[in-house]
Amino acid sequence: MTVMSLIDLEVQARVLSRLVAGVPDAALAGPTPCPEYVVADLLDHVRGLSVAFRDAARKDLGLTTDTAPEPDGPSLPADWREELPRLLEELADAWKDPAAWTGMTRAGGVDLPGEIAGAVAVDELVIHGWDLARATGQEYVPDEAALRSTHAFLLAAAQEERGEGDIFGPVVRVADGAPLLDRAVGLSGRDPGWTPPRS
Repeated sequence: MTVMSLIDLEVQARVLSRLVAGVPDAALAGPTPCPEYVVADLLDHVRGLSVAFRDAARKDLGLTTDTAPEPDGPSLPADWREELPRLLEELADAWKDPAAWTGMTRAGGVDLPGEIAGAVAVDELVIHGWDLARATGQEYVPDEAALRSTHAFLLAAAQEERGEGDIFGPVVRVADGAPLLDRAVGLSGRDPGWTPPRS
């Protein structure tokens, strides 16, 4: 196993759960750093990926791991504030099993090594945590180990040619001395300076 297998998702999952708890109903229709998502869509995406990567860790392959979670804000259940933290906890618990990081698994219909799926899961929690915090005006301090893992993962991905169907947008350049979070956000194709437009 690699260093990736040592990442504990629990702290970052709790960080994201606290952000979820801080989302007011009035913000659900607001914009996010992902142009195609409003806040409700982003929450539904996190809901879907939590299930998909939980099942990928368990090697419980099927419908949840065969297709990419399509965000649909209006489909958020009435109890999303309670459900999302539970799903994030289940996700983190599933990746505590060393077996999750070995062998092959599947997520979003893509077969990939367990250690890569785990790295993607960490990246999703860190970057979408930033998305949600920025969209809803909340303070964001990600788990340091998860952030370092995400930056390393995105830096490696940035070395590869990005084309149609790539899950990341074009890299947004930031200063070399910028905070690690800003550098990771830029590598994910987002502008670290993004704020919601004034209405």
